[in-house]
Amino acid sequence: MTDTNTPTKDNENILTVRDLRKTFTLHTIDGRTVTSLHGVDLDVAAGEHVALAGPSGAGKSSLLRCVHRSYLPDSGYVTLRTDGGPVELTALDDREMARIRGRELGYVSQFLSAPPRTGPWEVVAASGRRRGMSRADAKEAAAESLKRLALDEALWDVDCSVLSGGERQRVNIAAGTVNPPRLLLLDEPVSALDPVNRERALELIASLSAQGVAVLAVFHDLDAMRRLASRVIRFSEGRIAQQGSPLEVLGEAA
Repeated sequence: MTDTNTPTKDNENILTVRDLRKTFTLHTIDGRTVTSLHGVDLDVAAGEHVALAGPSGAGKSSLLRCVHRSYLPDSGYVTLRTDGGPVELTALDDREMARIRGRELGYVSQFLSAPPRTGPWEVVAASGRRRGMSRADAKEAAAESLKRLALDEALWDVDCSVLSGGERQRVNIAAGTVNPPRLLLLDEPVSALDPVNRERALELIASLSAQGVAVLAVFHDLDAMRRLASRVIRFSEGRIAQQGSPLEVLGEAA
């Protein structure tokens, strides 16, 4: 087994995870306890794209959700470096965590969660406003993001619930990357996209590194990991089993 943790210098880290543990109790089955994360240590630096690899159930999405605080870990800590200093996310109350999510931390999943009767333009603009943009600047930035992802302008004011899966996913990516946050979490963000729109989305995600955005991503798409990741971490049974460059972890392209 290779070295399981190669941290960057602490003052360069946007994200620091230490000894993170998470278990679930399966109340609807037989009450058994399943451990999803076994003491995970991880650092992600500014401008670094870290991709999480491994089979389903290995703990990748659990790690993302613990960082986002959708899941509260059993123990360990998650620290985000902000302009005001380091913030331990695991210790925040819900209101302060919501504020941090709005300004500092983005999460793009496979599925869009949008308010009822709200169109893509407003969803993306609202994300920009939460990250400190004025209303006018947020509307302009949202339009640019939706154009870059080739969402038909006729759909910008249509209720998001009537959009196709691929259209909703593009709205989700636009909202996650507009005026990009300090740390962006991606959970299979291009799974529903056709090849042309997948290419547009990957190009947009690739551009984030030059803006200093730290990215922590789950992809089952090996080509996407090879193209985007500066480092790949392979999970196995809730532990980091290997990490290194895409070539070291994933090998040559088939």
